[in-house]
Amino acid sequence: MPEQALLQREAAVAAREAAVRLREEAADASVRPFGSAAQAQARNLELRQANEHLIMATLQAAELKDAAQAAHRRQDEFLAMLAHELRNPLAPIRTAMAVLERPGCTGPMREKMHSVIGRQVGHMVRLVDDLLDASRLTQGKVILQRQRAPVAEFVQQAAENTRELIDAQRQQLTLDLPPAPLFVDGDPVRLVQIVGNLLHNAAKYTPEGGAISVTVRPLGDSVVIRVGDNGVGIAAEALPFIFDMFTQDERSLSRSQGGLGIGLTVVRRMVELHGGTVEARSAGLGQGAEFVVSLPRLLPVEAKAQTEAVTVSPAGAARIVVIEDNVDAADTLATLLRLSGHRVEVALDGASGLELITQLRPQVVLCDIGLPGMDGYEVGRQVHTRGLLPAPVMIALTGYGGPNDRARALAAGFDHHMAKPADVAALERLIGTAAPDAAVT
Repeated sequence: MPEQALLQREAAVAAREAAVRLREEAADASVRPFGSAAQAQARNLELRQANEHLIMATLQAAELKDAAQAAHRRQDEFLAMLAHELRNPLAPIRTAMAVLERPGCTGPMREKMHSVIGRQVGHMVRLVDDLLDASRLTQGKVILQRQRAPVAEFVQQAAENTRELIDAQRQQLTLDLPPAPLFVDGDPVRLVQIVGNLLHNAAKYTPEGGAISVTVRPLGDSVVIRVGDNGVGIAAEALPFIFDMFTQDERSLSRSQGGLGIGLTVVRRMVELHGGTVEARSAGLGQGAEFVVSLPRLLPVEAKAQTEAVTVSPAGAARIVVIEDNVDAADTLATLLRLSGHRVEVALDGASGLELITQLRPQVVLCDIGLPGMDGYEVGRQVHTRGLLPAPVMIALTGYGGPNDRARALAAGFDHHMAKPADVAALERLIGTAAPDAAVT
């Protein structure tokens, strides 16, 4: 890999430079007359120092080479683990689909297969999200949407998000929150992710029927969040590297949930972006583990008068055009929306989609970006320049989910940007705001 090759080159250059310096100093000493005993002693000292420099450079080169080889080995192991983890959820999905196709699959069995598919798709989404977040964090592309965040709220939300996994393993989750509200300055979505990743990690490495706890306490100017479990623990030699990218503790090889060794890397970097610290603790294998997050605490302020709650009316039936070149993705999305009462037309490319929009005047357009021929950005620009009235709500529904992709979609005329796979409830809310009073005709 480029970084490993760079390390090896740097080591080789350092060794060569030290050797050249030693030869030059030796040659210089050999041509000078010894003179007095003091001068001879000084030249001997110079030679010894030059030799020491060469030895140190050689040792440094060896260390850099070892580090490069270790990084290469960890990355190879990670890629193998990635292939394994992506295949794992595909197996039950394929099996569940085969069961659903059998004539005898009805009632509770059918519901069970749907649940299996939902859980495994959620697992794959989490894997992909971790990969994307790790990449964005490494490149410094994560921008926090900071606000005054109540600690109890994001901790409880993280617990709720992880509840299905914990319940499936019959584990007991205990939340210990202080009676007085605590606040931090942070991005609520990312704070939920931090605690959620730690809970997910605890659930993976805690046996069925085990115990997981989350404790929140103020400590001086900080808020300390402790996520503990009585699971398989962490080996002492693994603790210093547990947050490193591509690091996999041996314990993961025996766990059906597996993992990529990325979730904890994301946790550490997200915590650091919030100005905090995170530490892993364990007495050893079989002794459970505890992760301690410390975040800067905001001082309490006087309570403000509560504003009236805004009620959102349920989504009515909307006229929708779906533009998606993946036939299965287009058909399943259209079916889902039709089951919600919406009227949906589908186009498989940008030009056909633009024609449908012009003819049908939909209230909502769900458009992929990577389309054949005319891409989604151009569709957005064309709709905007044609000045259709009333203008449809344009939603980019795409696999391009980075901040730059979002900005580019909005600049092209889209009103909203959602990364695939989209959260169905969030999508329905967007549609509801576009056509709250529409009715099926």
